[in-house]
Amino acid sequence: MNPNWFFSLSYFESRLRVNFNDFNEIKEKLEFYEKLGIKNLILEPKDKVQTISIELKEFIKSFTKMDIYYRFTLRPENLQDFKKKIKKFYNRPGILSVETSNKEIQIHAARDSRIDLISFSSPEIIKTLTNGVISLIKQKNSFIEFSLSSIMVKNRAIQSKNFRNLYRFIHKVRKFKANYILTGDFNELFDIRPPRALISICNTLLDIPIAELKRVFKENPIILLIRSEKKQDKTILGNGVRLIGNGDL
Repeated sequence: MNPNWFFSLSYFESRLRVNFNDFNEIKEKLEFYEKLGIKNLILEPKDKVQTISIELKEFIKSFTKMDIYYRFTLRPENLQDFKKKIKKFYNRPGILSVETSNKEIQIHAARDSRIDLISFSSPEIIKTLTNGVISLIKQKNSFIEFSLSSIMVKNRAIQSKNFRNLYRFIHKVRKFKANYILTGDFNELFDIRPPRALISICNTLLDIPIAELKRVFKENPIILLIRSEKKQDKTILGNGVRLIGNGDL
């Protein structure tokens, strides 16, 4: 990927879940995001799609000016299921994330270099985030994900509870200086907010500095995409280690 991205790209919405078998839904949501001025969008299948064809990517590209990227999220039921699913998805282009309340799987995923991101977007799952997982995420230079959709609920009591948990765990991750991203992850069209609005919300309500939020919504998604792309490069054996063929000498 072009290193000039850090200076040329605008903010990201890093998680939009869509049904890849419903072209009308994809088109409607992308048109809505584009009207809000969003330039970079990462799509995730919300159905059981295991691969995204070149033809589908070209179709999506044909009706939007946004830059579109992709991710897959594994939701394993147990450790054996995690090991089985990661084999199917590891070679798929795009960010690979895990979302589970199972702490054993979280620890295993945090240690696994094939996983780019562990998502704690759900109000039920966020409460399971431990210091051990955060420490492993920092060691592996991977990422934790939080979602702002949980504070958009209409029930005030639930909204207040979700806000307190989001505040608590974001600041716990910040204390460890671990990598994290924030997403809207909105299901309803009219809940969607552009990243600049989300930055303002996070600064005001979550006490996160503007400069840090700009990195979270702009640079961190780029780092994730570059990290994912490097996994597809079979000449890279590990951090900073690359196979060199005769033609590279």
